[in-house]
Amino acid sequence: MTVDKNDRQRALSLTPVSRETEERLALLVTELGRWQAAKNLVSSATLAEVWTRHIADSLQIFRLAEGRERWLDLGSGGGFPGLVIGICLAEQGKGQIDLVESNGRKCAFLRHAARITGAPVKVHAARIEDVIGDFTGKVDVVTARALASLPQLLDWCEELLRTGTLGLFPKGQHLDAELTDSARYWKIQATTVSSVTDDAARILMVRSAERRADP
Repeated sequence: MTVDKNDRQRALSLTPVSRETEERLALLVTELGRWQAAKNLVSSATLAEVWTRHIADSLQIFRLAEGRERWLDLGSGGGFPGLVIGICLAEQGKGQIDLVESNGRKCAFLRHAARITGAPVKVHAARIEDVIGDFTGKVDVVTARALASLPQLLDWCEELLRTGTLGLFPKGQHLDAELTDSARYWKIQATTVSSVTDDAARILMVRSAERRADP
């Protein structure tokens, strides 16, 4: 895996971390490179700027709810933001993140990376709809990156949001259209935060979402 030699410095200038956390993140990047060819964990087009495109992009999500202890990441894929949040929780000294991923090969990588980085991660090899109910009232924050449209995310996370879980959903340039579409079916209390890694992207912070009554 060829990485832009300046990308790590650029990413960490956007989202600074301690030396210990940087070392854990570097280990994650190394393992991602080792496993990528066989497992296709992330888009190959993003690997040259893996620190900015994946590490910093994930770190900024954690910063929006730093201090919270119980996290849930849906559709974890190659581990972003889930593994990065787990590494941050390791430095925090308390907390855990549950990663839900239906692809068995990706689950193998998630477990391996969590083990070698010492991240407090539990991996669930399952479909989201089969396990989401198990977390109602048990998690402080739910995340999902590059996974599904906002209406689908709200449908999955309805009970979590109802019981006080904060939703952190990174979105691209089509967020306004997704919000408009969602407003037909949901009453949403949410704010947006500009991404530090992509001028066209924002992170949606959903504090509550109530399904509208059928017309």
